[in-house]
Amino acid sequence: MAAGRGARRPRGAASVWLCCLLLLLLLLGRPAAAGGGPAPQSPGAGVRTFTPFHFLVEPVDTLSVRGSSVILNCSAYSEPLPKIEWKKDGTFLNLVSDDRRQLLPDGSLFISNVVHSKHNKPDEGYYQCVATVESLGTIVSRTAKLTVAGLPRFISQPEPSSAYAGNSAVLNCEVNADLAPFVRWEQDRQPLLLDDRVAKLPSGALVISNVTEADGGLYRCVVDGGGGPPKFSDEAELKVLADPEVPSDLVFLKQPPSLVRAVGQSVVLPCVASGLPAPTIRWLKNEEALDTDSSERLVLLAGGSLEISEVTQDDAGTYSCVAGSGNETIEAQAELTVQAPPEFLKRPASLYAHESMDIVFECEVTGKPAPTVKWVKNGDVVIPSDYFKIVKEHNLQVLGLVKSDEGFYQCIAENDVGNAQAGAQLVILEHAPATTGPLPSAPRDVVASLVSTRFIKLTWRTPASDPQGDSLTYSVFYTKEGTARERVENTSRPGEMQVTIQNLMPATVYIFRVTAQNRHGSGESSAPLRVETQPEVQLPGPAPNIRAYATSPTSITVTWETPLSGNGEIQNYKLYYLEKGTDKEQDIDVSSHSYTLNGLKKHTEYTFRVVAYNKHGPGVSTQDVTVRTLSDVPSAAPQNLSLEVRNSKSIVVHWQPPPPATQNGLISGYKIRYRKASRKSDVTETLVVGTQLSQLIEGLDRGTEYNFRVAALTINGTGPATDWLSAETFESDLDETRVPEVPSSLHVRPLVTSIVVSWTPPENQNIVVRGYAIGYGIGSPHAQTIKVDYKQRYYTIENLDPSSHYVITLKAFNHVGEGIPLYESAVTRPHTDTSEVDLFVVNAPYTPVPDPTPMMPPVGVQASILSHDTVRVTWADNSLPKHQKITDSRYYTVRWKTNIPANTKYKNANATTLSYLVTGLKPNTLYEFSVMVTKGRRSSTWSMTAHGTTFELVPTSPPKDVTVVSKEGKPRTIIVNWQPPSEANGKITGYIIYYSTDVNAEIHDWVIEPVVGNRLTHQIQELTLDTPYYFKIQARNSKGMGPMSEAVQFRTPKADSSDKMPNDQASGSAGKGSRLPDLGSDYKPPVSGSNSPHGSPTSPLDSSVLLVLIVSVGVVTIVAVVVVAVFCTRRTTSHQKKKRAACKSVNGSHKYKGNAKDVKPPDLWIHHERLELKPIAKSPDPNPIMTDTPIPRHSQDTTPAGTSSDGSTHQRRNSYRGHESEDSMSTLAGRRSMRPKMMMPFDSQPPQQSVRNTPSTDTMPASSSQTCCADHQDPEGATSSSYLASSQEEDSGQGLPTAHVRPSHPLKSFAVPAVPPPGPPTYDPALPSTPLLSQQALNHHLHAVKTASIGTLGRSRPPMPVVVPSAPEVQETTRMLEDSESSYEPDELTKEMAHLEGLMKDLNAITTA
Repeated sequence: MAAGRGARRPRGAASVWLCCLLLLLLLLGRPAAAGGGPAPQSPGAGVRTFTPFHFLVEPVDTLSVRGSSVILNCSAYSEPLPKIEWKKDGTFLNLVSDDRRQLLPDGSLFISNVVHSKHNKPDEGYYQCVATVESLGTIVSRTAKLTVAGLPRFISQPEPSSAYAGNSAVLNCEVNADLAPFVRWEQDRQPLLLDDRVAKLPSGALVISNVTEADGGLYRCVVDGGGGPPKFSDEAELKVLADPEVPSDLVFLKQPPSLVRAVGQSVVLPCVASGLPAPTIRWLKNEEALDTDSSERLVLLAGGSLEISEVTQDDAGTYSCVAGSGNETIEAQAELTVQAPPEFLKRPASLYAHESMDIVFECEVTGKPAPTVKWVKNGDVVIPSDYFKIVKEHNLQVLGLVKSDEGFYQCIAENDVGNAQAGAQLVILEHAPATTGPLPSAPRDVVASLVSTRFIKLTWRTPASDPQGDSLTYSVFYTKEGTARERVENTSRPGEMQVTIQNLMPATVYIFRVTAQNRHGSGESSAPLRVETQPEVQLPGPAPNIRAYATSPTSITVTWETPLSGNGEIQNYKLYYLEKGTDKEQDIDVSSHSYTLNGLKKHTEYTFRVVAYNKHGPGVSTQDVTVRTLSDVPSAAPQNLSLEVRNSKSIVVHWQPPPPATQNGLISGYKIRYRKASRKSDVTETLVVGTQLSQLIEGLDRGTEYNFRVAALTINGTGPATDWLSAETFESDLDETRVPEVPSSLHVRPLVTSIVVSWTPPENQNIVVRGYAIGYGIGSPHAQTIKVDYKQRYYTIENLDPSSHYVITLKAFNHVGEGIPLYESAVTRPHTDTSEVDLFVVNAPYTPVPDPTPMMPPVGVQASILSHDTVRVTWADNSLPKHQKITDSRYYTVRWKTNIPANTKYKNANATTLSYLVTGLKPNTLYEFSVMVTKGRRSSTWSMTAHGTTFELVPTSPPKDVTVVSKEGKPRTIIVNWQPPSEANGKITGYIIYYSTDVNAEIHDWVIEPVVGNRLTHQIQELTLDTPYYFKIQARNSKGMGPMSEAVQFRTPKADSSDKMPNDQASGSAGKGSRLPDLGSDYKPPVSGSNSPHGSPTSPLDSSVLLVLIVSVGVVTIVAVVVVAVFCTRRTTSHQKKKRAACKSVNGSHKYKGNAKDVKPPDLWIHHERLELKPIAKSPDPNPIMTDTPIPRHSQDTTPAGTSSDGSTHQRRNSYRGHESEDSMSTLAGRRSMRPKMMMPFDSQPPQQSVRNTPSTDTMPASSSQTCCADHQDPEGATSSSYLASSQEEDSGQGLPTAHVRPSHPLKSFAVPAVPPPGPPTYDPALPSTPLLSQQALNHHLHAVKTASIGTLGRSRPPMPVVVPSAPEVQETTRMLEDSESSYEPDELTKEMAHLEGLMKDLNAITTA
């Protein structure tokens, strides 16, 4: 039996597997979901799958020479094998009859004996490999460029040159770029070996560094390429000179040009300099030093050239070659641009689809420059149409598939660096035959229930074969009348019998039909329904072929054509134009198809667009077109021309470009004209090419004055020149290898507000002196520094303080530096000094006598803010003619500074015009500017200052010192603190806090918390416990957002019993120390019980005892209040009634009811004038008479009152509700040195007895008076001290006096008069004062009250500073207390007693319960 059972099991398992297989085939044989929607990703059973068809090898760009052979590789994979063909420049090659081109077996193209001449270049061009499989389709490879090097041509040849030993030499040999790699060098007709000292640049030039005698000889370059014999250049001799031991000028032999390279290529930035001593070369990238020693990709070649191998996008930037020799440095810059070929971020995916469906091939590419994308189907370019559309930039959408759409689709991306392709296959599936079973009949009553201009809503009824139709789905097929492509739209859920077809064209006829599907397949189609969409009020479309071109430096012509779409005749056009960089768009009405705008700015970019109008209104705007007006000659001269005399035969000319708005094009160079001052007709011209802003003029005569002027050039010509500026060469070539010696003499002559300084030059006249630096200041000569010309021998220091001791220093300087200073001191004369004022002092026979008439300072100084770092300073010179034309050699000195920080020094610059452009300023900073004029040996004083604040700029540094801490008691809440950015560049208007649990997440995935204003802390709630968070902060000002701070990590604490929130505590029902799980922040525990901190419930017995104690204390307190009230009432006198009436008339009619116990005198009172608590003079006894008050030491000692009746009681009892903020309380520390003032509530003089010597004070009631109409101040001898009123009884003399009052209750006022010192008291007139009770109490009326009971202070409050004045004599204290005690009427006591009886009943009820 066991054997039989074992034999039957395999047969049973086989039957089960057979059933599963049949069921699977049945399911796979069903049609795909309703024939529409997204394309299915896998075929059904029996349907062909995707066929592998792709390129294994694609051709690459190739460089060849004439007469050589070339192979362009190509290989494709497919089954069956594909047919390979080649295209050249888009045309198929006929390789059958071509003798030189052959197709190799693997599909590669072989070209033998490459042909290339000046007029015949049949082999050069773009090649593309095409692979075809008859039953599948066609794919194309990337295009490859074949470049054939031309015949060797020398653009420049080596020239004879010389170099000092140890210096560098450069021999140029420039050939056509294709042959540069084939250049080699020979020395004395022998091949030259290259090493670390001898290098060949990519251009073909030869660089020899650290030249030795062996490097001398004849050099020539040889070109081996070109398909012919080698071609030799001319020979040039290199002479090696001995070291002259005399410094020579530092010059560049080779400067780096701006280059463009592709990712992965190598680049060489040439830089060679010459000079003595031999220069050193260092490189900077974006103003940061490059470390070539620690980088494997950065190599310094011979002479200092920089080679970067395998460049990346990060290598792009500005490179600076800095050559240094001695104290001289020169710099050359070059821009390296790194491009990247196209690269696919997302390749198209092969798709299955049914006819009538819509599909999308996705293609995402990147590259630099941004690639252009085109689509190819089976080797033919896809032309966009109504059914083939480019969507989402590069994706291809095919609408309403038909069988002929099947094939291979390729996305081809191309930019300046290269091209790439990626393909995918589209397979059109046949609908599977229906399974056995009834199919639904055609849906009934198909109607268009809603017809609009661009959509139609169709409705229908269920088929007659299935009246219920709950499980049926429907497909709506529609096509535009006259086209073969049919599209489909499916219902969204079974049983739905309506569909809205979107994205239709207005006034167009569409044909609709509907089919129903059940589980067996698709049923009959309904009869075609012909529907025409509504025509819409069509506005004109965009005008096609809009073009704009510049016709002159101030005019642009714009043309366009009539819009293709539009319902109605075009009435007119509106041309909009906008100057680039501005936001004000202007428009012009135009009736034709072109318009010329005149009066535009020269060499300025403008954008244009056109909008057509018809009877319905404006149509669709065209895309913006941008065009720049033509350039023109500059309309202004260069700025800030200055001259620097180098030696007896050369002068350096410095200048700055014309203002940007007046350049009218790209400045291509500058023209320098100079002449001798004595021969003005003999003018010499020098041309400076490029953007160089200085030029050394050599070969001048010794001791001769020359005039110079500079003009800017554009491609259009020369602009206006500057005014002539003069400088005189030295008489002889002096030594400038060291600083000047000390001046031979220094003399000072102090005046009232100025000091005249005169001097004589250094005794050694063989050292160059370029000027003198005068430093001066009160006590130190470093406060101010003024530099004057080397010819000047005196200077008047102006704007000094009278009667002040100034220290003055004088130093001669040249290009090497400043020499040894000479010191002198002088004291300016006082204002009262009327002695004769000397203008100068002659202390040496050769000191020149200055002109006694000083120059007038410039006037009308204005500072015009141009940007965040640029200010234009303009002024007028009243000593010039009315037309303000400068015809002499005067120059102006502009100085500027900012007061932040306070010790900032002035910066100076010279100008020869009436304006100067100050650059390099800090954003959002206030600067002050002043100007002085100098002519020959005369200078003016500084002008009046002008001020200007530079514009704001976005913050350039992130917020700093970012810290994150957890909020105490709230583990889900954190507090973020930070400091403002160091470089805010404006007023910070807010911050943005980013936080995330993933530090590597994209920034748009981080959570954002905005912070408005300049707050430096923010609280974030509802975080997850025990989770690491990362925080970044970004500052914002009016100009935008600054950089983000570095991410700061913080892990929220774990949940434990000490951190749980009140809502998380377990209720008493948990019992026996158990704790309920965290029920969330919304859970509220039941009121029926509560757990102790340790989890055990409080016993009912303990609660009853506590309740009895509370009630007992309350009863005793109330009884004491009643007794005191009765006692006070009986002592009322008529005099006190008058007093109370007077107070009521001033402060209101409210009557205060006290409830104090019979305790010792209160220890605090509130001064009405200063609204502060002041201490009574402390008794010197070890145990003062002041006793404990009922004020609890801690807020936990009291039971808060929560009933409404309690609230009303407080309203009646409280005399004053003080401000809740502790900030409103004055501190004791600031007032310890002040004598407290006190208002005396009586007219008689106090006795001489101290209150502490009066035993009767121990029985005084707690209520003490405070009059509202005080007439006197403290006696002069009153003293004060402080003590803690409520909790520091045993050490009452230490610390600040404080009173604990719960914040939810109003501040109680309490008072005790001060005790005057022994002796006859004297009184000052009373000062005007504001009564304490005139302050507005929260939610209460103003109350006029004379006293406040200490007994009402049973509720604690955060500590507040208290200042207590000294107490008055006992008799006056007694009188004040009598006033306080008698402030109640009998009827008032009756009402109060009734209220107290009600409270007693409530307490008895609570006790009984």
